[in-house]
Parts: sequence; C-alpha cells; structure tokens
Amino acid sequence: MKGSLKLGKIAGIAIFIHWTFTLLILFIIFVNYKSGQNATQIIWSVVFILTIFITILLHELGHALAAKNYNIKTKDITLLPIGGLARLERIPEKPLEELIVAFAGPLVNIILAFITGIFITIPDTSEQLMAELSNGVNANNFFLNFFLVNFWLAIFNLIPAFPMDGGRILRALLSFKLQRHVATRISARIGQLLAMGFIIFGFFTSPFLIFIGIFVIIGAQVEADYTESKFFLKGFKVHDVIMKQYPTMDANDTVKTAVELVLDSQNKNFLITENGIPVGTLNRDQIIMALSKKGDDEFVYNVMDRNLVYLDSDSLLENVFELIQLNKSRLMLVMENNELAGTLDVENLMEFLLIKEVKINKAHDEK
Repeated sequence: MKGSLKLGKIAGIAIFIHWTFTLLILFIIFVNYKSGQNATQIIWSVVFILTIFITILLHELGHALAAKNYNIKTKDITLLPIGGLARLERIPEKPLEELIVAFAGPLVNIILAFITGIFITIPDTSEQLMAELSNGVNANNFFLNFFLVNFWLAIFNLIPAFPMDGGRILRALLSFKLQRHVATRISARIGQLLAMGFIIFGFFTSPFLIFIGIFVIIGAQVEADYTESKFFLKGFKVHDVIMKQYPTMDANDTVKTAVELVLDSQNKNFLITENGIPVGTLNRDQIIMALSKKGDDEFVYNVMDRNLVYLDSDSLLENVFELIQLNKSRLMLVMENNELAGTLDVENLMEFLLIKEVKINKAHDEK
C-alpha cells in the first residue's frame, strides 16, 4: 500500500504501517493535552494505542498463520488508523478452511482477553467500571482497558456481516449445505439488515455506528457481487472471452495520435508495440493525463505502462478472476503456445458476465 513504512517480517509476512498512523498518535496527544491531562497520562494513552495496534497485528497474524496451513500465502499486513489489513493470496473457498481462517483472528482476541482476565479484577457493577475508566488510561487500569478492548474486538469481528470475520464465518457454516454464492448472498443480506439497524440506532446515539453501517452495506454488496461473478465463470476459460481484434499503437507514436484514436473509437485500452512486439499498454485515463502533463508531442513510449500482464488461454476464468480484478485498468495479453492469441480487459469480462447472467435467469424463468 502506498505511503506505508515496512517494519519487518514475521513468519515470512511483510509488516507495514501506514503514514497516517502518526496522525492518530498526534491526535491522541492533542486530545489528551486539551482535556488537561499531564505528560504521564498522555504517555500512558500513547502506549495503550500502540499496544492495541500490536493486538490488531496479532489478530491479522492469526488469519495469516491459519491460512498458511492451507498453503494460502499472505502477501503482507498493513496497520492503518482504522485497524489492520491482511492481504491473503486468495480467500479459502472450502467451508471448513474458511471457517478456521475467519475464526482465527477473533480467537486471538478471545485468548488475549481470557489471559488478561485471569490477572485483573473486573468491577462488579457498571458504575464501578465507569469509575475505573473515568480518568483515562493509567498504570492502575491499563490491563482492564486492554481486557475490554480485546473483548469488544472479538465481539465486533464476530458480527455476522461482511466484511467482518463473522460474515465469513456465517458464510462458511451455510456453505456446508448451500452453494457458495447462495451462502454469500444470504450472509450479505443478513449483514445489510444488521447494518440498517446500526444506521438507525446511530442517529440516536453515535455517528460512528452510522459509519459502520454504511461500511457493512457496501462491503457486503461487494462480496456478494464478487462471489456471484466467480460462480457464473465456472467452467469457462480465458479463451472463451478473448478479444482477437484489439487496437494497437506504436511506441514511437505521439500522444496526439493516441488522443485521435480515443476520439475515433469506443476503445479505452490499447496495446503498445515496437517492431510488432508488445512492449506496454495504455488506457484512456493515462492518455488524458499524459496530454495534460506532457503535451501532445510526447512519445507514447514515455507514458505507456510497461508492466505487461499475461494470461494463459487455457486458464480457468474463476482461477484468474482475482488477477484480472487487480489489473482492471490494464489490457492483459492472452498467450497460447507462447504466442499472442489476443487480449482481455475487465470491461469485456463484465460484458461476458452480463450475458451469462441474462441467459441463466432466462433459463430459470422458463423452467
């Protein structure tokens, strides 16, 4: 992720921290200072925030190490002001595997809360608890705060709504009896229903609940659409959606020529060649940016994307769907017997999916 500082590696997984994390620390210091707390109290607050992010890192490592048991690599873990993000190479699709990987994160928080709970005294009443916490984080209530945060992190992540772990746990349980895309749709709708409750309740209590509700609604829909798309692609290969006619430009052409090609057609992605050999790609947005920053006399080879993405024509679309999504702004090259057979872009794949969905729905209606 851009703007992230690498902290090191744990179990071969790169750990990053985003630069905005420093803003959170500064905000904590500012808020505590404005509330009249002394230097010692401010230090305790900062240490506590750092401890929480170590906890979040352990939570994400729980997912990563569980996934490793199923030969699923974790690309990296990034710590953000709003939490942690572990980028798994892929999401396990077997119900038992997804169940274990999804539950591994909250389990870390449950274990940490349980261990902490052994060594602290938990107040008997809510009044006593609020009195303990009223003076902010300090040496006396540090571990009580740590216990409560882990407890609530576990509860929050177990809410049965995407993109939280609870949504994936619910889908895994449903997938033991239902097809994955059906289980995803049911889990997404349950999560969105809960999210509506968060939003309504948030209007009367906390704006933060409104933010969570919107986040869940969007995340659930993205997950449902993604899983359904993969289901429609089952059995099809890259050569089923290949574009054998595609626009090309020479690397020595100018941006002016690229602009003319954009205006003269509906094409958004272009293959750049040099002496008939692919050397890069260029999309409409890159052309407009090049025109704005470089002018129309700039050569294409100075503004093209040199990172070519290759797909094998015999690859199953469901297996390369994630790769295609990651490169949705690029034109991808389809190879057959080590020769260029055609190209593929996300727009063409989406058109294929739309046609497939219409056909499936029509066949379902005729039954």
